[in-house]
Amino acid sequence: GGLILFAIFSLVMDVFKIGYYSSFYSCLSAIKIIYPIVQAIFVVVQTYFLWVSAKDCIHMHLNVTRCGLMLTLTTNLAVWMSAVTDESVHKAHSKLKKNMTEEIFRWLLKVGMRSSSADECNCNSQICQIFKNGYFWLYPFNIEYSLFASAMVYVMWKNVGRFIDHHSHHIQRLKFRLFRRTFFVGIMLGLIILVSGLGVLILYEVQVNSSTESSKKSQALTMYYIFNIVCLSLMSLVCIGGSVIYRFDKRDMDRHKNPTRTLDVALLMGAALGQYAISYYSIVAIVASTPRDTLSALNLTYALLMIAQHTFQNVFIIEGLHRQPP
Repeated sequence: GGLILFAIFSLVMDVFKIGYYSSFYSCLSAIKIIYPIVQAIFVVVQTYFLWVSAKDCIHMHLNVTRCGLMLTLTTNLAVWMSAVTDESVHKAHSKLKKNMTEEIFRWLLKVGMRSSSADECNCNSQICQIFKNGYFWLYPFNIEYSLFASAMVYVMWKNVGRFIDHHSHHIQRLKFRLFRRTFFVGIMLGLIILVSGLGVLILYEVQVNSSTESSKKSQALTMYYIFNIVCLSLMSLVCIGGSVIYRFDKRDMDRHKNPTRTLDVALLMGAALGQYAISYYSIVAIVASTPRDTLSALNLTYALLMIAQHTFQNVFIIEGLHRQPP
């Protein structure tokens, strides 16, 4: 389900990219337009393949299967790196346009273009701007799709030729009831936090990017930090509570080999390292900088809580992954 959700947004992004590049195809190489078309076909074929075959354990033509899956995995990683690079270049161009004159920026845009006229490659029409802004905002979904698909293909690769001992792994089907009291309250609280977070993020982006007054920017930053500090505090308390509940749980730990769980733990810890590094550098920068005002204190609190929350959350998730079914 998650894969299909990210695939749909990736396809929309490809449509926007095709529309954007088609707006000034005369000064671009054909590969710029062909690439999103081929990527859209790849997304459709791969999503169908994973939807149909994600649970298969192949026991014939093992080498060919492993080769094909590893080729698919590396292709996803290449698409991921390409998306990250394109997004970074787009952000760099946006900052250059703000800090440079229009003439210098047009001259820079001519680099890599076939035409000698900068006007031909400018995105002046309204629909072109819509396509440009649309595919830029959809880049995160394409990045997540590539990582999501890479993880699923890796698990399939690990499962090639694997035999499961059905005596030690009994299947327990959990029945999910939306309106059971605990599930319903949890979902409602989660949706409230999600909607509130989107609202705060939109207000923050609007105030910081559109307002020229430093006081309004400071208010937006203060609101952003306070909201995140409250959310991180609640998440840390919930994760600590969950870990305490595990201590009273009588279920045994599952120590059997499981490629999916091993990958989950590795990705969880690897992703946390990036956030740990960002928080660490933020703390060093705040401590070393002057003056130390309210925003600096909020930023320091936010960075410390981010480290604490990721630590408690990882411990809680890893313990839950190793629990036997009820």
